[in-house]
This record gives sequence, structure tokens and C-alpha cells, in this order.
Amino acid sequence: MTIDLWYKDAFIYCVSVGSYLDTNADGIGDFRGLMRRLSYLQGLGVTCIWLMPFQPSPGRDDGYDIADYYNVDPRYGTLGDFVEFTNACEQHGLRVLIDLVVNHTSDQHPWFQAACKSKDSSYRDWYVWSKTKPKNAESGVVFPGVQESTWTLDKTSGEYFFHRFYDFQPDLNTANPAVQAEILKIMGFWMQLGVAGFRMDAVPFVISTKGAEIETPIEQYDMLRVFSQFLSWRKGDAIVLAEANVLPGDDLNYFGDVGERLQMMFNFAVNQRLFYALASCDSRPLQEALTETKPRPSSAQWSHFLRNHDELDLGRLTDEQRATVFEAFAPDPTMQLYGRGIRRRLVPMLHGDRRRIELAYSLMFSMPGTPVLRYGDEIGMGDNLALPERTCARTPMQWTDEVNGGFTDHPHPKNPVIGGGPYGYEHVNVAAQRRDPDALMNWMERMIRMRKETPEVGWGDFDILPSGRNEILILRYKWRNSTLLTIHNLAGDPIEINFRPDPNPEAEPKPLINLISDDHSHPGADANHCILLEPYGYRWFRPKDLGFLRHLSDF
Repeated sequence: MTIDLWYKDAFIYCVSVGSYLDTNADGIGDFRGLMRRLSYLQGLGVTCIWLMPFQPSPGRDDGYDIADYYNVDPRYGTLGDFVEFTNACEQHGLRVLIDLVVNHTSDQHPWFQAACKSKDSSYRDWYVWSKTKPKNAESGVVFPGVQESTWTLDKTSGEYFFHRFYDFQPDLNTANPAVQAEILKIMGFWMQLGVAGFRMDAVPFVISTKGAEIETPIEQYDMLRVFSQFLSWRKGDAIVLAEANVLPGDDLNYFGDVGERLQMMFNFAVNQRLFYALASCDSRPLQEALTETKPRPSSAQWSHFLRNHDELDLGRLTDEQRATVFEAFAPDPTMQLYGRGIRRRLVPMLHGDRRRIELAYSLMFSMPGTPVLRYGDEIGMGDNLALPERTCARTPMQWTDEVNGGFTDHPHPKNPVIGGGPYGYEHVNVAAQRRDPDALMNWMERMIRMRKETPEVGWGDFDILPSGRNEILILRYKWRNSTLLTIHNLAGDPIEINFRPDPNPEAEPKPLINLISDDHSHPGADANHCILLEPYGYRWFRPKDLGFLRHLSDF
């Protein structure tokens, strides 16, 4: 049987329905608005849309506190609108991933309400309880400075319930077979409505043992195999993209020996080291992360990103490395979050420097795996640090220079659109950049197209080539007799490098064709290539035969 590994060639675009486009003037985006922009996303080069939570929710955690897993929040539309959306995506050649948030529910969910009302309720064991407050209740909090404990008293039943996140998000007892069966039911429901897979939230917590007596949680990896088998049974090419910020090496437990557990994972190790590389101009820790996360089953795939809907988590860096990134990109404490991360969008972090922005995205696109782009980053949207916690980077999409950026006709949208200043909708919007061939959006479209034309990155194996300079990162990909070279200069100074694309001394020297510009490169007499990289410069090359180049009049 042939398995469709479509996610190896995908370009994923993360979007919040409520922040994209409002069609009924209530100040909140909706599915009808998102449908109106499918041609835009298709033209950008997107092949898969990842939707943040859109189910009914009190909205205390931007929808991650779900109160009904089988419906659409009325603010965004109806189930009928969702089905129309997935059908429209299929017509545009787009797949849909949705957030699967099953580590916890809202405290307003009927399951939890029933569990609180009676200890005899069938839903009581769907959550985790303790008669007394555990001694370690203050340890293991996910949001330091905001969250005080992982155990909270339910006054109705007189017992404490466990919550890894906020106190209004009680954890589900995922070890309970009835809860696991419900998770599969949820997955099957949305797949029946056209979903191609799920971005599973907080996977290490989902599969960990939970309870007052547990001091060191144990990951139940077989649970992932159950999920994967169900997906394969119901829809052969459905996937799970896991949010699992784990140490290199532990990821193999999540993928499985032969990829029988998870199909995709976010590569947090590379993400954090990449930002350290941008801040320090030192590629060595990034090279280490790439090497450490290189082993994986052939069907498994890493997903790479720069910024997402959460803070930029730097918790895996050393204290010194994290201080370096803070100093470069978030020197003001108001830009930092939870003592470990940065809550800004990428472009303000890089001070709007177009050279560094292009370098960062070129670097991300060249990482081994599948790229993920956050909505609005294609036009360089900014952040609103006056908004609390992570909300600052979740502002509405900026479409035009009209009032509220063309997002809504409502005078006061639920989440304010960024207006005024260098990142206001008056200056940063899709309409203006569509008319400017040199705008970031058009550069991004060209880069996405080029990335999709270089399958070596998604499918092939890679080596890190020596350059003699810590500021330089050279990756060589090989796949099906095809080779790709990507070179990045992390420094703000020009650097000349001499390197050999193929370390094999018997390999025939070949010219390198630049895939982005006409700046090709000939090998020297010593078979090395001498390339001058401008500050924050980058190159994407493919080796070609001399016979081919003789027919290029511009070389």
C-alpha cells in the first residue's frame, strides 16, 4: 500500500478565524471571511491551513478553553459554514488542520460541570482529583508569574482538581479509557467534516500520567500509536502535528521506531537555537540542534517555524544564551513573558530590518522539514504590547489602509487592530504590498514558490559543510540524485568564504546555479568556490554541469 506523505511537501499557514476577516460587522472574524481569502492564500503558495481553536469557548484563553468539542462558536459561524469552508479548501487544493486541545477542557464544559456536581457522576473520573491539596501543587506551573498552582479547590465537591495550565482549564484524565475513546470520537467527527489532520496541543501533558501521588510523570507513548492507528483507519493520509517541546533524542519516542506514532512534530530545539544564532551571529549551537534532531523515521517530519501564536519559548537555552536573545530582541521586560520567552512578532523583534527579516525566513525555509507561517507575518505585521500576555501578537489581519485595516466595519473590534506607528494598518497591509513588487509579501511569495520547487529540503538528507567561520551556516541536501546548497551569513558584516560543495576529492567540480538571482558561482582551480556574502546575505544553489551553463547567455 502506498502512503501519501503529503505533509513532506506542504506549506502550512496558521490562522485564527476570529482575527482574519469579519463579514457581518460584529468585530470578530468568521468562516465566511476566511473563505473569501482562500484565493489569496492559494496565490501566496499555501497548501495547508492550520486553524486555531474555533469551538464554543468562554474565550478566557483565546479559545484553548473549549466548552464543546462538537460545534463551532456562534461568533465564527455554524457547522454548515465550517463544512462549506472545508469544501472550498478542497476546491482550492488546500488541506485543513485544526487544533486538537484535549489535555484540558474549559471549567464551563458540561463534562466538568457534571463532575463537580456529583462524585457519582460518570464524568467524575474524566478529571483528576485529590481530597487534599498536594504538597507539590506550586511546582510544574506552565505560566510562572500568572499561574500560582496546578491544583485548585472545587468548592462544590470539596476536592482539588488538577490543571497543568490556568485554573479554569481542568485537565482531562487521559489515562481513562473512556476519555481516550472520546478523543478518538472527536477526531473522527472533524475528519468526517473534511479535516486532513490535527495540530495536537500540549502532547507531553496529554500522554503523561496525572495524579496527586505522582511526583515524576511518565509518558504513555502507546497512546500516540492508538491515535495514529485510528487516523489511518478512518482516513489513510490524516496526520497529527504535535506540539511537544522535548529534548533532542526524546523526540524518537514520539515519532516511534518506524513512524508508527506521530507523523509530524514542531522542532523547538532548532527554533530556539535559530534565534540564538540570529542574536549572537554564531551558528554552532544551531548546527548542534540540527545534528541532534537529524535521526527520525523516514515517514516522520519536522515542522519549522519562527513565530507562532504563543510566546517565543527560550526555556531550552542556557541562562547565558537566553540573556543574549533577550538583549537583542526583547530588552524591555514588558517584551518578555513567563521568565523564559518573548511575546513579540518577528518583524519588530528584528527592528524592521529587511535584510535580517529575509535572512530569518530564508534560514527557516532551509531547515530540514516543513515550514509553518503565522498569519500576517507575510506582510510583516507588528505587535501591540499594551495587550496582555500573548494577545499582543494575535491582533487582526491588516488588509487595507481603511479604518480597522479592512478587517471589519465594526467601529470597535473585539481585539483592536494595530493602528498608527510603523506597523499600523495605514502602512502595513496586503493591498499596499500587492502593488509593490519589492514588498515583503511578494518576496515571501517568491521564496515560498522556490521552497516548493526544492523538495530536497522536505524529503532529502542533509550535511553541514565547513566554512571556517562561525557566522556562516552551509547546508547541503541530497535527494534522488539532486543536490541543494543553502548558505547563510548571520553577521552584519560582509564575509568571503571558500568552500567545496562536495567534500569528496574525486568529485568533479561543478558551477553553482543561484536559484534566487543571477549571481552564479564558478569553481576555482582548486575546485573550491569563493563567494562574497553581503551582511545578512543568503544563497540557494544547485550544482550544474558546464555544458548546461554554456547555454546561459547571462552567465
